Amino acid sequence: MSALAVTLQAFFTDRMVRQRDASPHTIASYRDTWRLLLTFAQQHTGKPPSQLDITDLDAELIAAFLDHLEHERGNAPTTRNVRLAAIRSLFRFAALRHPEHAATIERVLAIPPKRVDRALIAYLTEPEIQALLAACDRTTWTGRRDHTWLLLAVQTGLRVSELTGLRCADLHLDIGAHVTCHGKGRKHRITPLTRHTVAALKTWLAERAGQPHDPLFCSRRGTALSRDALERRLTLYSTRAAATCPSLAEKRVTAHVLRHTAAMRLLAAGIDTAVIALWLGHEHVDTTQIYLHADLALKERALARTTPPNGRPGRYRAPDTLVAFLDNL
Repeated sequence: MSALAVTLQAFFTDRMVRQRDASPHTIASYRDTWRLLLTFAQQHTGKPPSQLDITDLDAELIAAFLDHLEHERGNAPTTRNVRLAAIRSLFRFAALRHPEHAATIERVLAIPPKRVDRALIAYLTEPEIQALLAACDRTTWTGRRDHTWLLLAVQTGLRVSELTGLRCADLHLDIGAHVTCHGKGRKHRITPLTRHTVAALKTWLAERAGQPHDPLFCSRRGTALSRDALERRLTLYSTRAAATCPSLAEKRVTAHVLRHTAAMRLLAAGIDTAVIALWLGHEHVDTTQIYLHADLALKERALARTTPPNGRPGRYRAPDTLVAFLDNL
């Protein structure tokens, strides 16, 4: 095998697994990036992946691969930047092992991430939340299960991986009711629960009748709900709910939208952004600032406070006919 093949294997087994103890999600993301890149390089160089060398993956080929992701695979710039981060991580690792390729590695590491436009976040209003919850057919077992996790997601803002990873033992429904989850960045997080959510969870736990280490939200076979299954159920309910709440038809409702919804409800209740960051498990408080940009009501309240008390409405009128002529040009 080539030096690249040996380095790539060492990167995953030594750096990612042993040294960094990376999460399965991170390893899967990096793996998919390199699978795509090696396939792309094989098509352009004619070499099988095991015969590719570091010099074959120069800055020109990496740049062409990133363009391929955007223009041919239809990936967003954010996805492009994630793929670039995975590539740069390996090249930084290779720089320590192969100084003879320092020039090639340096040019690859110099490829900048692409600037991205930040769109306003999507979230659900209270009528949309109620319509979504009402769309669950609570006369069926799956409907009661889905109603419970939807209610939990909207109230706690758990990530989809945190929802699907919950075990029965993660619920604490006595005094000081809360849910414990193992979230992003290997952080354990405790989120309090409202009385309404506690009542729904107690009912579901009694029906679920699982052992402490069983998945809280499971399929008919008893296995944990997958991310895809959860998203499919959510799409089904949002389509149903659009019949009674037309505004839902204009939104793409995902599990992350439910997370944004929980944050916006906290912000509307006057909760400080530092507390919201702790609630959601954000690494930095700055991440929570996106909710301030999306809250129009908050901006309107700020505008009302800054309106001059003696300001008189009116239109500008030019003091002279000649100035008016120039203004109208």
